[in-house]
Amino acid sequence: MAQITKDTIIGDILDIAPQTAPVFMSIGMHCLGCPSSRGETVEQACMVHGVDVDALLEAINQMVPAAQ
Repeated sequence: MAQITKDTIIGDILDIAPQTAPVFMSIGMHCLGCPSSRGETVEQACMVHGVDVDALLEAINQMVPAAQ
């Protein structure tokens, strides 16, 4: 998969890198199984939870396997 961006859907990230769930939980996304949270983009989640999107992207991209 390519690098995760602010437009990437959270459900897609969780599907390819379930190990990122604790990062989302740490910003207040406690319902990762809910259809609405899985359908949000990273940017939307950051806006709702008052989180710096660039900082979250950096943390997530360090955990996501490189594209093959």
